Parts: sequence; C-alpha cells; structure tokens
Amino acid sequence: MRFQCLVCLLFAGLAYGQVAPPAAPPAAGVKLEAAPGKAPEVKVGPDDPVITLKGFCADATLQGDACKTVITKAQFEQLAEALQPGMSPAMRRNLANGYSSLLRMSAAADKRGLDKGPTFDLLMSFARMQILSRQLTGVLKEESSKVSDADIEDYYKKNEASYEQATFVRIVIPRAKQIKPAVTAPKPDEKAASPTPTLPPTEEQRKAAEEAMTKLAADIRASLVKGEDPDTLEKEAYTAAGLPGNPPTTKVEKARRTALPGGHQAAMDLKVGEVSEVISDPNGSHYVYKLVSKETLSLETVKPEIQKTISGQRDRDAMQALQGNADLNEAYFGPAQTRRMPPRPGVQPPSDQPRADPD
Repeated sequence: MRFQCLVCLLFAGLAYGQVAPPAAPPAAGVKLEAAPGKAPEVKVGPDDPVITLKGFCADATLQGDACKTVITKAQFEQLAEALQPGMSPAMRRNLANGYSSLLRMSAAADKRGLDKGPTFDLLMSFARMQILSRQLTGVLKEESSKVSDADIEDYYKKNEASYEQATFVRIVIPRAKQIKPAVTAPKPDEKAASPTPTLPPTEEQRKAAEEAMTKLAADIRASLVKGEDPDTLEKEAYTAAGLPGNPPTTKVEKARRTALPGGHQAAMDLKVGEVSEVISDPNGSHYVYKLVSKETLSLETVKPEIQKTISGQRDRDAMQALQGNADLNEAYFGPAQTRRMPPRPGVQPPSDQPRADPD
C-alpha cells in the first residue's frame, strides 16, 4: 500500500525519456516468432521474468547469482493495471525502474526498523484512506456509467429542444464606428519633424459612433427581411465602421442551441425564413439572424451524448454527496482565499493549497 502512495513520485518524470530504447536480446526461454519477410517478434509469456534484481533477495544466506529477485510479466502487469489501467509502454518502463528502487529501499528501511513507530502507522493510515478513496472514485464512476435505455429516452424527451440543429445566416455589425483621432495644432516654436500630438475621442464622439452603427444595424435587418444578400450587407457594415479586411462568414451551419451565446439562443425559436430582431451584446457587436433550416436530431444520433451527460451528472452528484463541508479554525488555518470544489481523491490540488501526495 505504501508503494501506491509513493509511486506518484515516479510519475512526475514519466513524460521524459520517452525515446524507445534499442532492442535487447531475448531473455532465456523467450520465444521468437517471425512472419515471412518480417523481423522476429518477441513473445513474452505471463511467467517469463520482466524485472530481475541481481544481488537482492529475501534469503540472506544466498550469495552470487543465486541471490536475485524476479518479477514476472503477470506480476508486473497486475501492479501496473492497479496503479493506472492502460499504462503506456514508456510509463511501464519508468515504473519498472522506480519499482526496482523502491523494493531495495523499502527492504533497507525494514532492516533499520523504520516500519515501527507512530509516524509510520500514521502515514500508512493516511495512505490507506487515499487508496480506498481512489478505489471508491472508480467504483462510483463505473456505477454512474450504467445508464439504461429508458433513462436515455426519458432524458431525450425532456430536453428535446437541446437536440435541435439549425443553419443560419448571421450578419455581424460592429458596435461603433472607428473614430479618427483629432490632431492638435503644433505650436509656433515646435520643430516640423516632431510627432503631431493627438487627442482621444470625446464622450460625445463615442456616443455618436455607437448610435450610427445601431441605426445601421436596424437598416441592415430591414434589408435582410427584404431578401438582400447577407454578405453584401455585412461588408457594408464593416465599411461603414471603418474596419479594413474581410468580415466573418455569414454562414452558421448545424448549430445547436447550446453552441450559441446565451443572448442569441432565441434565434433557435425562429421559423424558417424568419429574421431575428437585432441582438446587441453589451461589450461586443450587433447581430442579426435568419433561420435557413432546422431539424431535431434523432434519439439514436444523440444517444452516446445523452449517456455521457447522465453518467457525468450522476458521478458528480455521488461525489458531491460525499464531500460535505468542514468547519476550519480560521485562527489556525487563516481565512480562505477562494471557494473551490474539493478535488477528487487522487487529483493533485491547486498549487496554492496544502498538498497531500496523491495515491
């Protein structure tokens, strides 16, 4: 158990040294099989050794080559899967090196009696809680993933509007015209080569620039209702605003309600061919939508998505029910800086919080 608590230290370096090592000759007893025209493929059986620690053994009476510890493929893979299912080959190599060191170090620690005393017992108790919490997290996730077809169908019916998909024409109108900075008259004693000072726009100028584009947005909407070309109208808006370059595309294809900004989702309620009112973002632009087409995605199409949504919500609810609140003595801990959702067991906490090594 203590190894699971300490092995997290090994993973900090797993991203390094990912270059594949040169192929080593096969160990004794390992079979080589070759397909026609291909290099032999090494076959490692479950009982074949994958780690051999020479000069390290439990029997102190053994000497020389007789003293060794062998870890088979089956034993090592059982450990690797318990720590991290689906571990990559590069990570397994790093784990093997770290595990070999831990075996030697823990044996040396045992000889010194470091497994005796209250500190060791306390650390083992804490490691046990971490491991149990990690296992519970996995069990809850697995249980949450078991979503029945009836649950999926019920969710689909209750949230059918979320699975509408629409194609729009969307015209973006800049919120304000560009204001050319006012140039101040140079003083008689200033050199002609000196930079000409400019004045920032006044509040009245800013207001007038916004009002001009607000009026233009209403005119463009009226033109779109009449059936005028949206690309031409958007280009007109950007030219009027004094913005160079090409404006964004007016095509919005296969958009879902949740993909639109909050204030724009009313566009999903338009009828085909209908044009929305001008939608103005407080800190953005003006927008006009025209609905081209709309369909509701079938249950079979969105079934995997719904399954994932329900599973995720159940998992969050199960974890939230186990978190609870703790009353901390602020005279000792100090005031809380931010209110964060407690991390899942085994997930590294933010750097500004007290750390406990994950399992």
